[in-house]
Amino acid sequence: MNPTTHHPFSYDIVPLELTGFGLAMLLAFVIGQMVATEELDRRGWGSEIMGDITVAAVIGGLLGAKLYYAVLVGDISAIFSRAGFVFWGGLMGGILGSVIVVLVKKDSFAKISDACAPGLAAAYSVGRSGCWAVGDDYGTPWNGALAVAFPEGAPASTVANLTQQFGLKGYADMPSNMVLAVHPTQLYEVAMGLAMFFILWRMRDHKHAMGWLFGAYCVLQGTERFIVEFFRAKDDRFFGTFTMAQMIALAFVVAGAVWMQMRSRPSAGQPGILAATTTRG
Repeated sequence: MNPTTHHPFSYDIVPLELTGFGLAMLLAFVIGQMVATEELDRRGWGSEIMGDITVAAVIGGLLGAKLYYAVLVGDISAIFSRAGFVFWGGLMGGILGSVIVVLVKKDSFAKISDACAPGLAAAYSVGRSGCWAVGDDYGTPWNGALAVAFPEGAPASTVANLTQQFGLKGYADMPSNMVLAVHPTQLYEVAMGLAMFFILWRMRDHKHAMGWLFGAYCVLQGTERFIVEFFRAKDDRFFGTFTMAQMIALAFVVAGAVWMQMRSRPSAGQPGILAATTTRG
């Protein structure tokens, strides 16, 4: 069975270049804001803060992603390259930027994060479609029914790139310019992100304290990332078969579970989502 051949989504609109990645990133933030705004309004909390939070999330996310990448490759100049928008760095930077806005506005992080949880999952699913569009973040060689070859990927899925950039073994006897079919892990993540969104959307009327749903998001996001890393072409498996991203994913799962436990029951100090008060949590 011949694998699907991928060609990147990219158009030159003088003087700009329109790429699928850039378009997906834009739509991810727009959709995330729309979902969170809808949920805040539905709960009667008001969504005026979401504009500022989105701007802070964009700035913090971009800075966090680039800083994480620079640390990972050990080259501070990598901050200025076009590559290296690493998910975990972007998520942590975006959360930090959002927290700063919430604190400045004297609002409740628990309240805002609870309403934003489904939007974060939706944004993730849309954003990962951008990686697919440009042929980035694909998986290890595979000959299954869904296998995809990336002759114009970033980088191309050639024997040379897979062995030199991602440290894969066992391909020394193959031509270096041979294009291999791989796991389309970008599509796996789009699908799992969509599943996370539907799960969180179904749970948005939970009976726990404000913030509980954000803990559920952290558990789901960490679990998703931990699973998909087994299929990705990676060169940062510093912990045996585990990658740095998987270690962070496990930390998110643990932190999310602890946060859910802390927010499992409404109280005077941490009201439920249907409570009239919006005191800080």
